[in-house]
Amino acid sequence: MSDHLLLSCPDRPGIVAAVTGFLAAREFNIVELDQYSESGELVMRVAFDHEGSHEHIEDAFAEEVGKPLDAKWRIEHADRMRKVVLMASREDHCLHDILSRASRKEILAEVTAVISNHPDAAALAESHQVPFHHLAVGKETKASAEKAALDLMRADPPELVILARYMQILSPEFLAGIEEIGAAVINIHHSFLPAFAGGDPYRRAYERGVKMIGATAHYVTEELDAGPIIDQGTAAVTHRDAVEDLVAIGRDLERVVLARAVGAHLADRVFTIGGRTIVF
Repeated sequence: MSDHLLLSCPDRPGIVAAVTGFLAAREFNIVELDQYSESGELVMRVAFDHEGSHEHIEDAFAEEVGKPLDAKWRIEHADRMRKVVLMASREDHCLHDILSRASRKEILAEVTAVISNHPDAAALAESHQVPFHHLAVGKETKASAEKAALDLMRADPPELVILARYMQILSPEFLAGIEEIGAAVINIHHSFLPAFAGGDPYRRAYERGVKMIGATAHYVTEELDAGPIIDQGTAAVTHRDAVEDLVAIGRDLERVVLARAVGAHLADRVFTIGGRTIVF
């Protein structure tokens, strides 16, 4: 059986020795260890093999390592499936990709719902046996739609909400509700942030004559398109590529970058220090 130990604490000498010594004393085999220190904080991810449940070691770890190091930590089963909610609009390429990867168990996601402000993706969700919820969003319905989405999530709390090209700006109240549930939110932005933030980036990139376009997956914060970046990808383009070509190339990038970011998050490989991510 494999588990992940995730730890963050104030940096000081002896942290790695304390953690590895604790595991070695119990004859747990460490198969992967990553650690990084910045601004006086250390983050660490340790994958280890062992027999039986890890529950019996948690009290001992808290007493022997966690408290002395003033650490925040947790132990996760490496193969635990995480509940995920997908939010999408009309464009379904990212939605289709995440649903397909989840069904093939390429990512550790149990998709519990697809929420959309358009009905277009109903058949796609049904084909993957995932409940679909159409919550129309307009000037008069945005608040009620967000409340309905939060009610759905509270009934079956996810650990992650993925904006699979959900073309709506989330209100601070909605984000606060998701945080209260205990879920993170990942967005895919169809641009290589911080360039061309906001809407219609491919046309603006075309007008500038760029020679490279990209996609960015990031955590969502109240500041639009400014959350900590998890993953990015780029592709070379030329003057011969029309706006439609940039859009098609960009869609491929969006699928791959979002999948990498989601996979890293669900595998407990992403830590945040300040406004930056550390991705092991």
